[in-house]
Amino acid sequence: MALFVGIALPSYSRLSNRIEQRANYLLTLVTVGRVARFLPQLLFNTAAFGVLLLGGVVGGSNLSGVGGLLGAAAIAMMASQGAQYVAIFLFNRNFGDLNRNVMVALSLNIVVTALAIIGFEFVRWIFLVGEIGLGILVFGSGLLSDLRAFLFPQRGIGVFFGTFNPFHKSHVKLVRDALEKRGLSKVVIHPTIIPRAHRIWRESGEISVARVEDGLQIYEKTKKADPYVDYFPTGHRFFAPETRRYMIELALAEAGLADRVEVSFMPETYARYGFHGVLRKIRKANLNTPVHGIHGSDVGGMMVRAIYDECGWIYPMPFLRRDGISATAIRDGAQGMTGSSITKALRLLSQGSGEIAINGRRFRNEHGVLVPA
Repeated sequence: MALFVGIALPSYSRLSNRIEQRANYLLTLVTVGRVARFLPQLLFNTAAFGVLLLGGVVGGSNLSGVGGLLGAAAIAMMASQGAQYVAIFLFNRNFGDLNRNVMVALSLNIVVTALAIIGFEFVRWIFLVGEIGLGILVFGSGLLSDLRAFLFPQRGIGVFFGTFNPFHKSHVKLVRDALEKRGLSKVVIHPTIIPRAHRIWRESGEISVARVEDGLQIYEKTKKADPYVDYFPTGHRFFAPETRRYMIELALAEAGLADRVEVSFMPETYARYGFHGVLRKIRKANLNTPVHGIHGSDVGGMMVRAIYDECGWIYPMPFLRRDGISATAIRDGAQGMTGSSITKALRLLSQGSGEIAINGRRFRNEHGVLVPA
C-alpha cells in the first residue's frame, strides 16, 4: 500500500483535479465539483482500508474507534478534501504549484489517518474533530458560493478577471448580460498581467519566453522544470498584457459598452498581490456596494471563481462555455469569434506591422506589445 501511494500519488492528485474541473465545466457548481472529487476518493479510501483490515495491518477495534470501515473512509475523505482546499487556497495566492500542493496535502492526510487508525489516541481526536471540521468548511463554503450565484441583489457592480487572451465575442456577451440581467451600474475588467506563478517560475528558471510568434509570447519549460508540475493550465501562448488591455478597450468601444465598463490595469498591485489585491482596491473604491464576480466554466474561469470566493461575500455570475468560441482556437487562426476591431488587430500583429491604426486609435507594435502612438 505504501509503495502504491508513493508511486501513484502524483498521478492521483492530477486525476482528482481533472475530475473536479470536468464537473465544474459541465455545471459551474462548486459543490458538485467537490462531490465529484469526493466519490472516487471515498471509493479509494474504502478499498485501501479494506485491504489493511483484511491483511491484519489494523484491527477492527481500531477502525471502530474512527467510525468503522465506511466511517473512517468518509472522514479521511473529508479530511483530504479539507487539506486539498487549503492547498488550492495557497495556490490561488501563488504559493506553490496546484498539483504539488495537492500532493503534499494528500501525503499529510495519509500520515494523520494512519496514526489515527492504528490507535494513537491524541491523533484520533485530531482526525475526528479537526478533519471533520475541515470537511464541513469545504462543503459549506462551496454551498454558500453556489447559493450566492442564485440568490443575488439586482444592483451593484461587476468584476471580470481573466487572461482575455484575446477578448472575444463571448466576453462581450457576458459583460452585456451581467449589466442587463443583474442591473449593474458598471463592470470592472482586469486582465492578468504576467501570472504571478509564471513570474516566480521565470525567476527560478523553470520556464522562459522562448520567442514571439504572431504577436504572441511563447512560454516553454526549461531543463529545470519539474515534470509533475502543470506550468500552463491556461495555455503557454500569451499576448502581452498591455496588448490585451488595449484590445479589450477596442472591443468594448465597438460594442457600445465603453461608457459602462471600466478596463482597470494595476500592474504593481497585481505583481505583489495578484487578483486578490486588485479586488481589494475595487471594493475599497465601491464601499457598501454588492460585487458580482463574472466567470466562465473553464479551468481559468473556475480559478477566478475560487478567488472571488476567497475574497468575501461576492455574488458569482457563472457562464457555461457552450458557444464553441475559444481563445485557443482564435490564437490558432479561427475566424469569426472576435469583433472586427480585434480581428484587425490580430491580423496586423500577426503580420508584424510596426504601426497599427484601429477605429481612430493608433499604436506602435514593439515586439508584440501595443504602445499608444
